[in-house]
Amino acid sequence: MTCTETIQAYAFRSLGFGERLLPREGYDLCQQFTLIGSGLIWNVYFAVVTLALGFFLAIGLAMGKDSRHVWIRTPCDWFVFVFRGSPLFIQFFVAYQLLVLLPRDGITVPLGLFDLHIGTDWMTRAWAGAALVLFFNTAAYTAEIFLGALRSIPKGDLEAADAYGINGWSRFRRIRFPTMMRLAWPAYTNEAIFLFHATTLVFFSGFPAFQQRGDALYYASYFAGRTFNPFVPYPIVAFYFICLTLLLTWVFGRIGRRLNRHLPSNERARRKPRFLPQIIR
Repeated sequence: MTCTETIQAYAFRSLGFGERLLPREGYDLCQQFTLIGSGLIWNVYFAVVTLALGFFLAIGLAMGKDSRHVWIRTPCDWFVFVFRGSPLFIQFFVAYQLLVLLPRDGITVPLGLFDLHIGTDWMTRAWAGAALVLFFNTAAYTAEIFLGALRSIPKGDLEAADAYGINGWSRFRRIRFPTMMRLAWPAYTNEAIFLFHATTLVFFSGFPAFQQRGDALYYASYFAGRTFNPFVPYPIVAFYFICLTLLLTWVFGRIGRRLNRHLPSNERARRKPRFLPQIIR
């Protein structure tokens, strides 16, 4: 099988397209790059979904921790404390054990006129259960980042909003939220990179890969076990992650510059550098 045929057969195997069986012979670089890259689709899925959903939950948690009402602040404090205080791998293990206890035939909720049936078997799969754990974990860490930025907003900005009569939702949307994002964005970029790397822990968790459709580390472990040479597949995984980390850093950097476009320092950074010859006295 040529490299082109290998790419056509295994490029989207992790999604259920192409060859159903894993290669049994050869194990060349083309097979390893193709299958590990195919499994990387799941790592990207975990990172994108949990970051997108965890972003909004983190904002709510940060606002809740900053609330004056104890009945709002206390649950948010405990949520952040539990998910920041326990290792992510333990969270995977505990979540899987709890989800397995759910009835296999689902849960029926009587609503009077009709009964609502909720299936539960899908929650023990990696695409749902592992994503749920990552979602809660990144929301807890991001909430603490946003809370620190929220409490670092200059008082002059808030006093100016009070002077203009801006309060309530309008104050949050126009003053607090943009400033919070601008202050928290560098730390949030690091959290996004950490979460993307943490998606490799899904392979070690109890959540099974459906029909051998695992992530990048799943296929790397397969090749390492067949060739008895871990120094080829695992560096390929690292290469893919380094490339995607560079892409993630570039995207978040562009967003960060957009958030800080009004600052004088950012204006100076956008100017073209001028050549200034050295003056010898």
